[in-house]
Amino acid sequence: MTPADLSDALLPIVTTVVDRRREAATDAAELTITAADIPLERPKNREHGDWASNVAMRLAKRVGANPRELASEIAEAAASIDGVASAEVAGPGFINFRLEAAAAGQLAKTILDAGEAYGTGHVYDGLLVNLEFVSANPTGPIHLGGARWAAVGDSLARILQAEGADVTREYYFNDHGSQIDRFARSLLAAYLGEPTPEDGYGGAYIGEIAERVSAGYDGDLAALSRDEQQEVFRSRGTELMFQEIKDRLHAFGVDFDVYFHEDSLHESGAVERAIERLREQGHIFEADGAIWLRT
Repeated sequence: MTPADLSDALLPIVTTVVDRRREAATDAAELTITAADIPLERPKNREHGDWASNVAMRLAKRVGANPRELASEIAEAAASIDGVASAEVAGPGFINFRLEAAAAGQLAKTILDAGEAYGTGHVYDGLLVNLEFVSANPTGPIHLGGARWAAVGDSLARILQAEGADVTREYYFNDHGSQIDRFARSLLAAYLGEPTPEDGYGGAYIGEIAERVSAGYDGDLAALSRDEQQEVFRSRGTELMFQEIKDRLHAFGVDFDVYFHEDSLHESGAVERAIERLREQGHIFEADGAIWLRT
């Protein structure tokens, strides 16, 4: 028995109990109960049962009932649900449910019988979803936070696909702006043997990337001006860093359909065109060397 199964089985019971309580109260308003009103969660102490619900506490005030008394009525009726071994009231109105051992076995059998089809459906058939996640800045290796969002995002994509959605996974590549400037200056400083800039990036990976850029440059890097050198480290460094991020995500089991580069918006002139259109429409103005949005 899954939490959804238990919630569905509880719905008519809770509805009946609540309706009876509401009818007994002279001033109780109409109340429609749905499965969303019957939350289930694992008890912190597994000795208290398999699942717990605060449904009585959520609904008691709305029907003018004592939470614990309402919980007792629900628990008494819920004990007769197939697969439920017992339903007990705890604390101010929690209901702890213990499932029969056979209920867990039935779920395992259902999963094995369904095979890869288990958990699939058609709720989102025909729905197009663009799901953007991770999108860590290419200024360093992906860390635990990025890996966490990779797991969450890819899991969500798989769930949506299992219900029929057409999902596009997108990684927004932040390869423009001050952070990339700091990254490029840090790489150049490492190449020249200079201290890391005050606002730059440290770490052994900076030196490693700088060595790979200089080793892979087809020409005399030392003959270039400092600005030209920095541009080399900017373009090649971000490319190498982003490839490392992609490789690590792939090893983690997460791949993307689209890698959108922020810099492409600036290179294509899209940002300038958008600003100009907003300026023509009177939505923005310039003052004190900055662009302001008129609200």
